[in-house]
Amino acid sequence: MTTTELAPHTTGVPSRPGLTPAGLVTVLLGAALPIIDFFIVNVALPTIDADLHASTATLELVVAAYGIAYAVLLVVGGRLGDSFGRRRLFFAGLWLFTLTSLACGIAPTATTLVIARAAQGAASALLLPQVLSIIQATTSGEERSRALGLFGATGGLSTVVGQLAGGALVAANLFGTGWRPIFLVNVPIGLVVLVLARRLPESRAHNPLGVDRLGTALLAVTLLSFLVPLMEGRALGWPVWTIVLLALSPFAAAAFVHVERRMERRGGTPLLPPSVMRLPSVRRGLTVGVPFFGAFGAFMFVFAMTLQEGLHFGPLGAGAVLTPMAVVYFVVSMLSSRLVTRYGQKVVAAGGLITAVGMVTLLCTSLAQWPNLTILDLAPSMVAIGVGNALAMTTLFRIVLSHVPTDLAGVGSGVMTTTQQTSLALGVAVLGSLYAALSVPGAMGVRDAFALVIGLVAVLAAVVAITARRLPDPRV
Repeated sequence: MTTTELAPHTTGVPSRPGLTPAGLVTVLLGAALPIIDFFIVNVALPTIDADLHASTATLELVVAAYGIAYAVLLVVGGRLGDSFGRRRLFFAGLWLFTLTSLACGIAPTATTLVIARAAQGAASALLLPQVLSIIQATTSGEERSRALGLFGATGGLSTVVGQLAGGALVAANLFGTGWRPIFLVNVPIGLVVLVLARRLPESRAHNPLGVDRLGTALLAVTLLSFLVPLMEGRALGWPVWTIVLLALSPFAAAAFVHVERRMERRGGTPLLPPSVMRLPSVRRGLTVGVPFFGAFGAFMFVFAMTLQEGLHFGPLGAGAVLTPMAVVYFVVSMLSSRLVTRYGQKVVAAGGLITAVGMVTLLCTSLAQWPNLTILDLAPSMVAIGVGNALAMTTLFRIVLSHVPTDLAGVGSGVMTTTQQTSLALGVAVLGSLYAALSVPGAMGVRDAFALVIGLVAVLAAVVAITARRLPDPRV
């Protein structure tokens, strides 16, 4: 699932009383909203398609626009909180998230929805980094450990709520609004949390890191010039602008790397510091993480579309199918730290292998029983995929950060989370576009296109299981 672990860049000393139980509930609610929103959208995609007459390529953008904006601005959001106050940025991010949720909910066209989703991702990038920063700066000892444990549980629980709530809200079709309540429900909840947030203690870093404006802009250009043509090119017949953007992407990437290296040589802290990227734990962790996160992003998009368009489960049925995966992910992620303590990096290999087995099981079950699949038929594969993701995903974060210097913990976590979100969007762009091209009548059809993509996801998970053996031991 989507992980939002981002430690503060520098630990500030709270200037006010520590975090009260009500304050902890407030920040955890703020953390839950964007995570729920990430998962709730997948269940609603076919309904959005039917209402707004969006192409599959545009639906990919509805998912990826959020992730791209979040990935690009995540580190910036954390650094702004360190500089101007974490409570202030939490409040600002929550305001923006509430407003952009309203904009998503009333979007009249698919294009408007894509733009609103990008703005919503940017708001999440301001909001989410403040949660761990506030906890770290206003708690200590056992209180901090308990708060961090609850934060981890919030992430897992939010995935479950996202699947169930998304299906239930879309299926209810409240007042004939279809998919719109999945976004509009954020508005009253956001307003309540805003009222509660006024009592949060303020904190900021003593020596905050500056914002890498040029690096941020170049990263945005790199991602957009590469991902947007991949998603939209085929559907539009590859117009000239898509070719131009694709040709631009490697030059933008090279410029980004050059700017990051130059900034670090001059004593600054770039968006993605090359010295951190060169650490064996980070380099090897990201090498394993990119295909794993990309495969998961593609799976969530393609499976959600297939459940409703190919198997006609409906939004509530699709949410019910995905719920066992989310529940198991939540439970196993709570136990993963004990397994890492005992088995180290082998947990990632086991997670990749179990995920691959789950995908192969899903592939075989689908081919054998299509189109008469039931929730019970799909449950074994969902459980295996949930277990595998929980073991691999949570452990990868721990491994990547295990050898990062303490004063760069926030930077290292930002590198990991930015890479995760970029990979999720990349998976949707590449394998989602492949599915869109092959699932139409006259091509392979929905069943065979789904089988091909799931087979490729299984291969990627198996590659993760093999390459994870080279990961450093996080216990050392």
